[in-house]
Parts: sequence; C-alpha cells; structure tokens
Amino acid sequence: MSVRHFPVAAPISRRALIAAGIAAAAPALLPGPGRAEGTPIPAREQVKVAVALDWYPNANHAGLFLAKERGWFTEEGIDLDLYTPADPTTVLQTVGAGKDTFGISYQTDVLLARAQAIPVVSVAAISQVPLQGIMVLESSGISRPADLKGKTIGYPGIPSQEAFLATMLANDNLTMSDVDLVNVGFDLTPAVVSGKADGALGAFWTHETIVAERAGYPVTMLRVEEFGVPSYYELVLVASEKTADDDPDLIARFLRAAARGYAAAAEDPAAALDALAKASPDLDRDVETAGLELVIPTWTDGGVPFGTQTAERWTAYAEWMAEQGLIPADLDATMAFVAD
Repeated sequence: MSVRHFPVAAPISRRALIAAGIAAAAPALLPGPGRAEGTPIPAREQVKVAVALDWYPNANHAGLFLAKERGWFTEEGIDLDLYTPADPTTVLQTVGAGKDTFGISYQTDVLLARAQAIPVVSVAAISQVPLQGIMVLESSGISRPADLKGKTIGYPGIPSQEAFLATMLANDNLTMSDVDLVNVGFDLTPAVVSGKADGALGAFWTHETIVAERAGYPVTMLRVEEFGVPSYYELVLVASEKTADDDPDLIARFLRAAARGYAAAAEDPAAALDALAKASPDLDRDVETAGLELVIPTWTDGGVPFGTQTAERWTAYAEWMAEQGLIPADLDATMAFVAD
C-alpha cells in the first residue's frame, strides 16, 4: 500500500492541542530546540500562502482565522491569505494548478477530482465525521428513511448526494423511485420550512438545522452515516501533489500553526468567533456560536489528533463511491491523502 507521508515532529494529542492553545497566549516566549525559555522567536522569512475556502468564513474555519490573528502562521514563516473564491466549486482546480497553495474541500470531492486526474491530495482532515444528512421538520414525524416513502426531497443537484439518498433508502428497503427528488439549489432551509419539500438532502447539522430552529421550526436530522453511508471526513485541507512532493516542510509548518489555532478555538470559542467576525463583518454570530459548539467535537472525534486521516477510512469510502458509480473501481484512494 503506497501512502504519502510528510514529516511532522510527533502526533499531537488532544490534551497537547489544548495545552498549545493555552500556552499560545504568549507565543513569543515559548521555548524551542536550542532556545532558552523567554528568548523571543527570531523573525523568519515569510512565504506567501493562499488558502481558498469552500464557503464564507464560518465555524469550520475558526481555527485558521484564530491562528492567523494570533500570529502563529507568521511564526512559521507563512504570510497567510484566507479568502472565499467567487466560485468555491473551483477550489480543487485552482489548488491543483498551483494558483492557490491550499484549499478547504471535502473528501468526496477530492476523490471525484482525482478520478478526473486533478492532482490534489488531502493533507489533513478538519472534520472527522460527516456533517450532512436529510433535514425534516420535527412535526413531520419522519425519524428514518423508511418514513420518506412518497415524500418530496429537495437537494442542491449534486450527484454524490443522490448516492447518499440511494444508500439511506436502501438501508430501509426503499429505492429512489419511492421518493420525489427535486433540485432546490442551496435554498435547503427555505424549501423545508415553506413546505416545498418534506426533507432537505445535503443540509449540515452544524448550520441549516440551527438556521431553521432559530426561525421557529424544530427539525430532525437523519445523518448519512447512521443509515448505511460509510463514515468519512467532511472537510479536509488540500494541497497539490507538487506541494506535497516538493515542499513537505511547508505543509508541516502550516499544520503546526493550524493545530494550535483549532486547539485554541476549542479552548476559547468566543475568541475564535471574534477572529471570524473581523474577517467577515456580515457573520451571523448567533448561528456561528451554535455551529462552533457543535463542530468543535468533530475536530478530534474519537480522541484522535487534529488532522488525522487513515487509509482504512479513505479506502472504505472510496469503495462505496465506486459501488455508487461515482469513481472508477481501480482508483487508488491511498494516493488521495497525506498521512503523518
């Protein structure tokens, strides 16, 4: 089995991440190899690094914005630009082409991209678990896929989500012909609360559910991994194959700063939200506060270090995607990610 590797000093435990977040209050005084405690960290040459986000700045990105605000990327010699592209669907293309150094994407999309010979790899998992599912009104009485028979399901028109639905229905002995699938774009919450759809496929339980409930509509989420879809990494940090091969030190430095940021965000969510709000003045702080509370445990779900990825998870999910006709059966999933 061929798995890419890059040098990171050592696996970081959740306890160590939290400790790093606490200690980072005085980063210039942190000791290091060959440096006495209290000695300022010397300035280092900065390399410009662009990170294309998958969406507007939100709870999923909290650790990156907090680490940038606290200067931890600068300490690693990284002049960081975090931005949302005009078309976030192009993130993998711009990263693969070297226009952006890193990007935030999804495990599903990385495998789809590699099937199209786009040279990108995941260098860290941000969410250890899926964040998607089918959102339904609590008043509907729908509690599992079997209850969707004869119902209308709205979704954004993404083929991989059709595969999610097919698997979830099959888990309860139904087929796609048992439901009416309607493309509602990304207006998932409006589709459900207006009655246009009985359920919204592709809704995130860290966002759409919050928006719906704040509007006065209690909802139930049928999570994909609870009904037959193999668990996967929702958000991942991606780089080009060229960066992974030619500059593993840059990846290691970036992830070191990012890990500090996510640890600090877990320790002090309010500070992380402040950093997000500075970057995105239109941020709905109430929504993102609730979202951050939900998403923090997903960064280290199962007690694993931040960024963890395994060949078993990548391979199992790729096999499911191949069974669904989304990618070729011979795609080598172990080449789609960088292991520490």
